[in-house]
Amino acid sequence: MRLVFKLLCRGMETFFPFLTTSQLFLALSIALFGGFVKGVVGFAMPLVLISGLTFFISPEIALAGLILPTLVSNVMQSLRQGPAAAWESIKLFRVFLIAGGLTLVIAAQLVRVASDDVLSLVIGVPVVIFVVLQLTGYQFRIVNKTVKLEAFAGGFAGIMAGMSGVWGPPTVTYLTALNTQKYDQMRIQGVIYGLGSVALAGAHIGSGVLRAETWPFSASLILPGLIGMWIGGKVMDRIDQKLFRRATLFVLLLAGANLVRRAVF
Repeated sequence: MRLVFKLLCRGMETFFPFLTTSQLFLALSIALFGGFVKGVVGFAMPLVLISGLTFFISPEIALAGLILPTLVSNVMQSLRQGPAAAWESIKLFRVFLIAGGLTLVIAAQLVRVASDDVLSLVIGVPVVIFVVLQLTGYQFRIVNKTVKLEAFAGGFAGIMAGMSGVWGPPTVTYLTALNTQKYDQMRIQGVIYGLGSVALAGAHIGSGVLRAETWPFSASLILPGLIGMWIGGKVMDRIDQKLFRRATLFVLLLAGANLVRRAVF
């Protein structure tokens, strides 16, 4: 039995030369947790993955790792209420999607020259400010959804996605400000993230981040991510609208604060 285990470990280390066996199992656990969080609040899988994986592997490998599980989970989330509902979401947020797709493809080409600390601050600071205002009772609302505002929100989300694989904070911030209902928000997030994931995968095939050495690692994180998402979905179905909103805000706060902490310290 020990011999089989040793051979298995050697095989995994050969297949994933940039990881030890223990690091691979840790990565699988992080994917499971990321899927659970996504199942509960509808987003944050790539944020959990990029935050967790970069503790023991390079940001470039971490970015490659999150691409495929994010793609598969987002497509499933977008179709949870059927293709017709997903299509309605696409039409409703087409400006957001177009603006986000364009900026994502452009920003993805800058991955190897951008400072990780600057990027973390750009993502983390606005998120923390928004969540603190919300949790302290300040009611930030968007009454009229204008084309310019939606294009700005989508464009900013695309820049973040292209450079870090993370587009949840600006997307959720925008949908929360619109006071989107729980199941509508889950579906709309899935559609936005699903189409964004396709663009992200294509962009990083072009950038060289997703390549022959890294795609098997990304593929290995799909199954644990989906299992976690299924478990989280069971929990989400039992949460009321108010609790769902607060859970979303707390996840945003933790994610934003962690990004700021990493950039500063």
